[in-house]
Amino acid sequence: MNSQETDPVEGWGADDPRQGLPMLGLRAEFARRERRNRLARYKPYPKQKVFHDAGAEHNERLLMAGNQLGKTLSGSMEMAMHLTGRYPEWWAGRRIEGPGRYWVAGETRVSTRDTVQKMLIGEPEREECWGTGAIPGDAILKTFRATSVANALDSVTVEHVSGGASTLLFKAYEQGRAKWQGDTLNGIWFDEEPPIDIYIEGLTRTIATGGFAMMTFTPLKGMSEVVRLFLEEEAYG
Repeated sequence: MNSQETDPVEGWGADDPRQGLPMLGLRAEFARRERRNRLARYKPYPKQKVFHDAGAEHNERLLMAGNQLGKTLSGSMEMAMHLTGRYPEWWAGRRIEGPGRYWVAGETRVSTRDTVQKMLIGEPEREECWGTGAIPGDAILKTFRATSVANALDSVTVEHVSGGASTLLFKAYEQGRAKWQGDTLNGIWFDEEPPIDIYIEGLTRTIATGGFAMMTFTPLKGMSEVVRLFLEEEAYG
């Protein structure tokens, strides 16, 4: 069969317009749609599921594990759910009704671009790949570039299923605490361990909304003040 020949596809009605499309064209289109909707295929492993589920009851969460074990993946997928309102059937974690305002952050502008932005949006250097990350491509309404770092984004506007749009802003710990003041957020995601003052300032941004703060990192700094908040009950004093 050449690329222009067609065969009926089982499960599609005779009147389905897809029946008249070339098979290779269909496969290419399905592959494109899958690349641009990774969120629909996300299935967490048990530790990731526990982390997600805990959001239903807790405003602060930490997923702490070794390198390359899916921490950033789980953070990006959950953030995409809140931004879009596209919660899967298995979801038992926090649900936020309507569009919201969110921050995501890493240690530096460069590391935020290369990890968090890449996981949420797609390859930073290839704009044609934007929309292949955790946020479905058809939900990305606008992107706004940062001026300080090549291929870095400052913010993204995301369509929410209930109507309206969510706003996602990219931050970095290196900006200092002063740059973390003044905003009101529905949620914030810290990828890599933040300094304690940055964590507290970010957490403060969520108080008015009853929002959440989640962190995903490998504990490279040992028993730091941030880690103690989650491992030692008396740390809250």
